[in-house]
Amino acid sequence: MAVESKVKVKEKSKKRGLALKTTDLYRGFKAEAKRITWPTKNDIKKASLAVLVLCGIYMVFVLGIDEAFSTLFNKVFGLQ
Repeated sequence: MAVESKVKVKEKSKKRGLALKTTDLYRGFKAEAKRITWPTKNDIKKASLAVLVLCGIYMVFVLGIDEAFSTLFNKVFGLQ
């Protein structure tokens, strides 16, 4: 079941040129860019540190799993 839009579109806006549509598009971008709230330097530092720490933990975890499977593989197939 579709809902009909009650917004009336002016006839002029349907016949507008490409240049005017492009101008409106960039005005909209500019208006939206003004609404952006950027993180503070302190927030960026905290987030970056959290990412680096989690990457380090993940690397250690993968290294441990790799060593465990490598040792198990070598024992099962009698390599070394």
